[in-house]
Amino acid sequence: MSKGNYNKSSSTDVYLNRIIEGIFQIRIPLINVNVADLGHVNCYLIKGVSGWVLLDCGWYDVNTFKILKKSLKNINLELSDITHIVLTHSHPDHYGVASKIKQLFPKTQIFYHALEFCLIQSKRTELSNFKDISNLLSLHGVPEKNLNSMDFASIPTVKNDKKPDHIFYGGEIIHTGVFDLEVIWTPGHSPGHICMYEQKNKLLFSGDHILPTITPNVSYMPFSGDNPLGNYLCSLIKLSNIPIRLVLPGHEYPFSELKDRIIAIIHHHCERESEIQNIIKNNYFNSYEIAQQLTWNVNLAWDEFPPLLKRAAITETIAHLEHMRWKGKIKRIFNENHFVYHL
Repeated sequence: MSKGNYNKSSSTDVYLNRIIEGIFQIRIPLINVNVADLGHVNCYLIKGVSGWVLLDCGWYDVNTFKILKKSLKNINLELSDITHIVLTHSHPDHYGVASKIKQLFPKTQIFYHALEFCLIQSKRTELSNFKDISNLLSLHGVPEKNLNSMDFASIPTVKNDKKPDHIFYGGEIIHTGVFDLEVIWTPGHSPGHICMYEQKNKLLFSGDHILPTITPNVSYMPFSGDNPLGNYLCSLIKLSNIPIRLVLPGHEYPFSELKDRIIAIIHHHCERESEIQNIIKNNYFNSYEIAQQLTWNVNLAWDEFPPLLKRAAITETIAHLEHMRWKGKIKRIFNENHFVYHL
């Protein structure tokens, strides 16, 4: 993958890069959060005639908020120059600062997909949301003694949400007067995840849908629909025929080889299917048992996984299993209060 297909800003700000005239990347560090292995979130400033669009805005922290303001100042902007905040999805490392900006400047408009609005609404009713997650995990074999820690693993991540001023459905065009940005609905990593396409310069703002080296987590959750991995793979294919010069992702670094990356991600999921098939070819296993036998790209034994990571591994395994079931590759039965799978 290429790390050098963009122009660095002449600014001495190590967090700020100039992509092209009128579009900047701001790298907001992930500080003291459980996704710190990702390093930073990429936020993008896009120029408009009447103000600037901020695409994603980072995790809220006093220090990261200072970084955002300092980066703006280095290109002679203030927070008040941001008239629109567009969120690719409602994970807090992407939307956390939105509430703070909205609080300071109420006229700033917040945009995201309708399904992300539903997701945030469900998180406002925390107890019922966690009960649904608990029931799902229990059905897929998670022992009762482990449920509580996994249920509440994400409580710190459901704060700082704001209702949108406008919602997307996919297919809309945001006209800034300088750039035209097409909204592309790309469910999978989150039900209402969107990418943004700038046709004139062939730029794809990919959020967490496509990253240069990391395969995004796609989890089966109460709010994900019944085949989130199928939705994700379909969304990948949808993007494969769009002419793209540069992909601007939500993490890591900009890159240009979009089709190669799509092929690599699809290949990864095919390999995971083969691994699952080998595990269940001679026996029935539930998702919890299967997840423990899969290969995970972390230097930890299964028992050392923190609760949130363990939950992500299990729900990602369920997503694979259900996708394989819908394709007719495996079968699922209900046995002793659990779903179990077999070839």
